[in-house]
Amino acid sequence: MTEITPFVSWEIPTFEQIQDCKAVALRRGIDNGYKLTREDKDWITANVNGNSYFKNAIPTLGYKVPFADVLRRYWVRQYGSIQEYYATDKTALRNYLCGKIDEIIELQN
Repeated sequence: MTEITPFVSWEIPTFEQIQDCKAVALRRGIDNGYKLTREDKDWITANVNGNSYFKNAIPTLGYKVPFADVLRRYWVRQYGSIQEYYATDKTALRNYLCGKIDEIIELQN
């Protein structure tokens, strides 16, 4: 089972109190063999790339919920620059990004 750890020094809810959060529920589902739906993949990709704390995890009420095992690393060329993103697949990355995408390259970890 993937370890969900606190990453802040101030008081946070107990681990039992965050069991109903979507990130924790998805993480537990993945650990138990749950097959991700398109909506789940899009949600994970958007929340991993939309936070400023981690590249391959989702911050949830002071806890780090890692998703590195289901994420792939991509370089995206868009609007004349190259950015690095982590996504479950290219489709989820395309759904997350806006505008014209020139090229998406998957990098080996």
